[in-house]
Amino acid sequence: MIFKLSESFLDSYKGKQPKWGPLGYFVYKRTYARGLDNGQTEEFWQTLQRVTEGVYTIQKRHCDSLHLPWKESKAQRSAQEMFRRMWEFKFLPPGRGLWAFHLPLIEAKGGACLNNCCFVSTNELSTDFAAPFTFAMDMLMLGVGVGGDVLGAGTVTLKEAKKSTETFVVEDTREGWIGLVGTILNAYVGEGSLPASVDYSKVRVAGTAIKTFGGTSSGPEPLEHLVMDIQEVLKRYNLPHKITTDQIVDIFNVIGKCVVSGNVRRSAELIQGDPEDIVFRKLKQDKAAVMYSRWASNNSLVCKVGMNYAEVAKDSAVNGEPGYIWLDNARKYGRMKDPGDYKDKKIMGFNPCAEQGLESFELCTLVETFPSKHESYEDYQKTLKYAYLYAKTVTLIPTHDPRTNAVMMRNRRIGTSMSGIVRAINKIGRREFYNWCDKGYGYLRAMDEMYSDWLCVPRSNKLSTVKPSGTISLLPGEGPGVHYPEDEYIIRNVRVSDHSPLLKIMEKAGYPIEKDKYSKDTSVISFPVKEEFFVKGKKDVTIWEQMENAAQMQYWWSDNSVSITVTFQKHEAEQIKDVLELYEGRLKTVSFLPISDHGYEQAPYIPITKEEYEKLSKKIKPLNISGNVLDSADKYCDGESCVIN
Repeated sequence: MIFKLSESFLDSYKGKQPKWGPLGYFVYKRTYARGLDNGQTEEFWQTLQRVTEGVYTIQKRHCDSLHLPWKESKAQRSAQEMFRRMWEFKFLPPGRGLWAFHLPLIEAKGGACLNNCCFVSTNELSTDFAAPFTFAMDMLMLGVGVGGDVLGAGTVTLKEAKKSTETFVVEDTREGWIGLVGTILNAYVGEGSLPASVDYSKVRVAGTAIKTFGGTSSGPEPLEHLVMDIQEVLKRYNLPHKITTDQIVDIFNVIGKCVVSGNVRRSAELIQGDPEDIVFRKLKQDKAAVMYSRWASNNSLVCKVGMNYAEVAKDSAVNGEPGYIWLDNARKYGRMKDPGDYKDKKIMGFNPCAEQGLESFELCTLVETFPSKHESYEDYQKTLKYAYLYAKTVTLIPTHDPRTNAVMMRNRRIGTSMSGIVRAINKIGRREFYNWCDKGYGYLRAMDEMYSDWLCVPRSNKLSTVKPSGTISLLPGEGPGVHYPEDEYIIRNVRVSDHSPLLKIMEKAGYPIEKDKYSKDTSVISFPVKEEFFVKGKKDVTIWEQMENAAQMQYWWSDNSVSITVTFQKHEAEQIKDVLELYEGRLKTVSFLPISDHGYEQAPYIPITKEEYEKLSKKIKPLNISGNVLDSADKYCDGESCVIN
C-alpha cells in the first residue's frame, strides 16, 4: 500500500533547483542525495518525493491497519503542500529524515534510523549489565546520537571472565557486531563466558559498498580493536571490584570510537554525571585518554538549582566542558512560561546536543523550521502544520527494539525546532518573533489534539525544541538554531577527500581549492558567504545576551529544551559562575565554548571584507553536479566542535 504524488505535480519540479544557500547544493549532494539505480544520485525534487511519499504511505498504512478514515484526494493536496514547503526551505526534516526516509530501508530496519537521538541510563546495570552499552552501539550504528549516564557506578562487581571452548562467528550484520560485544561484556559479570576465539571471516572486506546506509565497509578491524579495548577497560583495576565511573564512560567511548571507525556518517555521545563525582569531572584532564577515546563524548553535569558553581565553572572556562543539565527543571516544566506539571517526571537524561530530555531507551524525532523564510505569521503557522505532521508520522513507525517502543509509543515525543532564530529576530523584530513563538506553540498543541484523535494515538507529551541543526541549516543558508553568525562576510572552508569527484566540479565552478595543510589526501574548498539581516556576530555579542536568548526561547517556544553553546571571550570566563546562578531556574541545559585565536590555517570560518566577498563571488558560476558524487561528511567541523586529523 503505497502513496504516490501525482506525476503532473512532480513534472513542475523536474529539472529545477530550489534557492540553495551558499553551500546548500554542495552539502545536499555530498551528504543527503541517495544513489539511484542508473548510477547517478538524486536531485532535490527526487529526495523530497521519496520523503513525502514515505510520510503519507506510513499514515495510509496506519489508517488501513486500524480501519480508520483515509481520503486519497485530501492526502494528495496535503502531500503536495508538504513538498512545496520543503522545496521553499520553509521547513526540512532532519538529516536523518532526508537520507533514511526510504521505504525499503524502513521496512527492513524499522523506524530507529529516522530518529535523531536517544538516551540510555546505567541505573539498572545490575539487572542487565550489557544492555545500556549494546543499546548505545546499536543506535550509534544506525546514526542515532546517544546520551548516557554513570548512575551504575559501584552497583556491579566485575570478575575474572571464564573462557569457553567455542568460537564466536561474527555475522556480517549490525546484530552480529553487537552480539559479540554483549558476549564480551557479560562474561566479566559472570553471565556466560569469553569465546575461545573469534571468527571475523564473514565480515565484508574494507572498501565494500554499504547499500542501505551508504559509505563503504571498514572491514572487521574496528570491531577487533573494540573487543580489545573493552577488555582493557574492564580489567583496568584488580578483579574482582565494583565498576567505576571512568570504566562506564570509557566503555561508551570506545564503542563510539569503533562506530565512527566503522564508517557511520556521524556519531555523537553525551555522558552525564554528578558534580560531586570528582573522577567524572577530571575525565577530560587525562590528555592521552582524551586522544584515545574520550573525545567521543561531551560530558555534562546534572546540577541542582542552588548549588555552588564556583569550581565547575572554572572547568568550563578552560575548554567549555562540562555542560550543565538541570534535570529537575526538565522533569517539572514544559515551556518555562507554563506552570510546572511534571509531565516528564520519568526522564533520566538528555541527548548529545541536549535539546531533548528523554527516558531511558527513548528515541526522539526532530524537524526543523526556518521562520525567516516567511513573510507573515499566518504563513509560518501553515509550515508548522506540515513540520508537525512529518515528526508525528515518524512516531507511528515502530523500531526494532521493544524497550524503545514501550516508551515512544506512550510519549510520542517530537521536537519541532527553529533555525536561523537570530536572523528571524533581526528581520521581524524581537517582540514580534516571540509572538510568533507563543502563538505557534499554541497552534502545535491544537494540531496535536486533532491529529492524535484522527490517528487514534496518544498526544505527544512534548512538541517543540531548539536544536543546533548540524548541516541541515546549510541547505537554505540559515544559521544553526539560536546561535549567532560568525560575521557578516566569511569564508566557509569545507574539507573533502582528494578522491572526491566533487573537487573538479567545484573547481570548474570557480570555488577556490587548496591542499589541506593538516591532513593528507584532503583538500579545502572555500565558499564565500554573506549573512542576511546581519546585526552582530559571535565576537560582538556578550555571554549574557546569548543566555537571555536561550531563556526567552525556553519561555516562549521550547517545551523540551534549548540546545545552546554559549561562546565567551577570555575576559568573560570569570562570569560563568554568575551566569549559571542567575539562569539556573530559567533553563534546562547549557554548555560553553571559549572564543580563541586558534591559529589554524584554513579554519572553518574566516571573516572577510565586503570587497573580498564580492571579488570571490564574481568568479563563481552555477554548479552542475551530476553523476555519483556521494562523499563523506565534513570531518573538520560539526556545529561548534572542530577536529583536525
